[in-house]
Amino acid sequence: MPVARRIRALHDGKVVLDTQDAVYVWEFPPYPQYYVPAGDVAAGVLADTGETRTFPHGEARVLTAGSGTAWQYDEGLLAGLVRFEWEAVDSWFEEDEEVFVHPRNPYARVDAIKSSRHVQVSLDGISLADSTSTVIVYETGLPPRYYFPRTTVAFEHLEPSQTRTACPYKGRTTGYWSVRTDSLHPDLAWCYDFPTAPLLPVAGHVAFFNEKVDLTVDGVTVDRPVTPFS
Repeated sequence: MPVARRIRALHDGKVVLDTQDAVYVWEFPPYPQYYVPAGDVAAGVLADTGETRTFPHGEARVLTAGSGTAWQYDEGLLAGLVRFEWEAVDSWFEEDEEVFVHPRNPYARVDAIKSSRHVQVSLDGISLADSTSTVIVYETGLPPRYYFPRTTVAFEHLEPSQTRTACPYKGRTTGYWSVRTDSLHPDLAWCYDFPTAPLLPVAGHVAFFNEKVDLTVDGVTVDRPVTPFS
């Protein structure tokens, strides 16, 4: 599927690829990868190792690229296209906005919506958050995430963590917390102080993994969902 957006990648402060002709290839169901024309990769970035790899969609030459690896296809539907390892370069951009972790799925949506529903979070009988002014993030394939104003979070039960993660839709986290009850429950809460523009309503708010806490919405207990984060 053609990518309608300009795609660029930077490494060591230099643009290593710049294309308006990238295509999406779904190697795994949840999200695609960028495949870019070899002619849109800067000179000297790719070096042939003499090795090949066989993938479900064809055989590719193995190349060194940036600080990692890339694969170039010479035959079939992907002929002339190069697939970079995401971590082979320092940063990726769609137009002028940085993209994190993997390309955004054009068939997925992430919406941040303010809500007056009464949302409560607890664990082992201890109240962790209680608010009627959360921001609910609806992301395709995941349960709703409730982002709480900091003033409604019981930080006396939270311990800062060094963990940091990134999301292609929300940006980079700026804080993680573990929860202390009778024992320590690692990395149950997080925040984005500087999220991407579409997710600005969650800036400075704190969310919890629904999968690992007890959640009540308008007085109704919500079952813990089963997801890759369970």
